[in-house]
Amino acid sequence: MATAAPVTPTACLALADGSIFYGVGFGATGQTVAEMCFNTAMTGYQEIMTDPSYAGQIVTFTFPHIGNTGTNPEDDETGDPVAAGMVVKWMPTDPSSWRAVQDLSGWLAARGRIAIGGIDTRRLTRAIRQQGAPHAALAHNPDGVFDVEALVAAARGFAGLEGMDLAKDVTCAQSYRWNEMRWAWPDGYAPQTAPKHKVVAIDYGAKRNILRCLASAGCDITVLPATATYADIMAHAPDGVFLSNGPGDPAATGAYAVPMIKDVLEKTELPVFGICLGHQMLALALGARTIKMSHGHHGANHPVKDMDTGKVEITSMNHGFAVDTQSLPAGVIETHCSLFDGSNCGIRMEGRPVYSVQHHPEASPGPQDSYYLFERFAEAMAARA
Repeated sequence: MATAAPVTPTACLALADGSIFYGVGFGATGQTVAEMCFNTAMTGYQEIMTDPSYAGQIVTFTFPHIGNTGTNPEDDETGDPVAAGMVVKWMPTDPSSWRAVQDLSGWLAARGRIAIGGIDTRRLTRAIRQQGAPHAALAHNPDGVFDVEALVAAARGFAGLEGMDLAKDVTCAQSYRWNEMRWAWPDGYAPQTAPKHKVVAIDYGAKRNILRCLASAGCDITVLPATATYADIMAHAPDGVFLSNGPGDPAATGAYAVPMIKDVLEKTELPVFGICLGHQMLALALGARTIKMSHGHHGANHPVKDMDTGKVEITSMNHGFAVDTQSLPAGVIETHCSLFDGSNCGIRMEGRPVYSVQHHPEASPGPQDSYYLFERFAEAMAARA
């Protein structure tokens, strides 16, 4: 069943079940096919669009005021947008922030990303919640001409994220150093000048603000590609190993990532800290399984319970796969769980400084309730010094 078309539709969103949404296009023209998810965050649309964890996904924003603060280079989480497309209720207004350098539509167009406005995002979000994350085709044509049957066929032909290793597409091409710390008024991003701990960060699609949080916690960071081996890591004589966030099916990325992590765990006593896909990689290396979620967790208001303290943290999340709690082996303890659906949000290795979380403690966007995890990682490295 199709929604009523506006007078002059210039964009069309087609779902694999045949649902058609007409709207007004902005950003780049053309067509893209991906999995669709919804994000409930009220801020941070630029950070969301540039988060490498959104590779292979079109993002529907449930908050209607998207674009009203414009865009600026400081808020990019990677060099270019990674999300395949954007769906919003209201068309972006002119920027109203003193930090804005460019409006959202121009920013998307310059980076080849398609967006559609004027969509009933509540209806779309309900469909995603009830039926699971659909495959979708999004087209923007200023002439308003669309081959709807071809768009539906393209959506149905999308392979889906299961079995897809997307980390290799968003990881760095070669190693690099990182010393920039978190943004602070009035100077912005300051360099880390007195690091205490050497950290090798494995880039499965790392957000810049995660690296900044590590630097602010006193880390001297060397970032290595997702395919880095145990020998590559140890060549830097690190005090700790960090496993970053990233997109795609963890089981597919684990084909080459898990052997490396197992080597680190078996041959060293180094502290290991993982976030998001890094959490899933660590769980796989410890013998657990991962599963595809119906529609995932995407937002900045997700309550997570610390199983040790009973404390509830409001967190930022972005994941479509989860660690299967029932598969955790002996010696691996569940540390956090989602209060939305009870899914696993954290693990630690008994008696070892090895732990990971599903949520994003760097926020960006979102609350900073979980920033202490970076400090815990630094403390674990200091304890071994």
